[in-house]
Amino acid sequence: MARLGAVITAMVTPFDAEGALDLAMAARLARWLADHGSDGLVVAGTTGEGSTLTDDERLDLFRAVTEAVTVPVIANTGSNDTAHSVHLTRQAAGCGAAGVLAVTPYYNRPSQAGLEAHFRAVAEATDLPVMLYDIPVRSGRKISHDVMVRLAHDVANITSVKDAAADVAATARLIAGVPDRFEVYSGNDDHTLALLALGAVGVVGVATHWIGLEMAELVAAAGKGDLTTAREINGRLLESYVFESSDAAPNPIPAKAMMRTLGLAVGECRLPMGPAPAGLEDRAREVYANLHG
Repeated sequence: MARLGAVITAMVTPFDAEGALDLAMAARLARWLADHGSDGLVVAGTTGEGSTLTDDERLDLFRAVTEAVTVPVIANTGSNDTAHSVHLTRQAAGCGAAGVLAVTPYYNRPSQAGLEAHFRAVAEATDLPVMLYDIPVRSGRKISHDVMVRLAHDVANITSVKDAAADVAATARLIAGVPDRFEVYSGNDDHTLALLALGAVGVVGVATHWIGLEMAELVAAAGKGDLTTAREINGRLLESYVFESSDAAPNPIPAKAMMRTLGLAVGECRLPMGPAPAGLEDRAREVYANLHG
C-alpha cells in the first residue's frame, strides 16, 4: 500500500476572474478529486502554479485543502532557493500536510553535490515524509542515480520520488538500488503502466483530474499482475495523455480547461502561462466524451 496514495493528482490551483486565489473552489475541487479516484493530492506543484503563488497564498492553500479532504495532501515546498524551501517546509506540518514535495532546484543548474545538500537540508527541516521530484525537462538537472540511492538509504524521511525523468531503463536501475521502504511514483501519466511493471507504486498525475477512476483501475490491475486489463485501460487513456500538455497549451492550461467544462470554475492560469487558446474547451469536451462514449 503506497504511503501517500497510489493515484495522486497534482491539483490545479483555482483563481477567480480577477486572478485571485479562490480557496473555496480549491476545497471543492479537492473534494471532487477525492471522490473521483484520487487517494492523494499534491498542492502548489508545477500543475498548481506554485511558482506564481506568494508564501501566504501557498500556506493558505495548504490549509484549505487539508481541511477539505481526508486523503493525504503533499505540500510542494520546493524552490530553487534552499533557505526558502526550508522555510516553507517548516511551515507545512502546521498546515496539516501529510508530506512535502521537494523539486530539483530549477534554473540555477547546481552540481550533484549541491542537489544532495539541498535535499538533505529540506529533509532535516521536517519530520514529514519527503517526496523528491525529478523532472529534468523543467529543472535543467537530473538527480543522478548515485545521489538518489544515497539519499534513499541515508535519510529516513526521504521516502519517495516523483519520477518524471522519462527514462524507463534508469527507473528500473533506481528501483533495484533503493531500499524497499523507498517508493517510486510515475511522474508522467503516459509512463505509468511501464513504471508500474518495474515496481513503481503509483502515479502523481495531471490527467488524473478527469481519469482518476480509470487510473485507479489501471494501478489495481497492474498490482494484481493483470497486465492484459491494465493495457486495455491504458489504451483508452492515450487521448487524455496527449491532451494534457502541448506546445500551444502547456500543462496546466488543458487541465484547467477540462475542469471548467466539468463545472468546476478553476479560472485561467496566471502569467506566464496565461489564458487557454481558442477551442481548447471544445477539445476537452471531445476528449471526455470519447473517454466515456
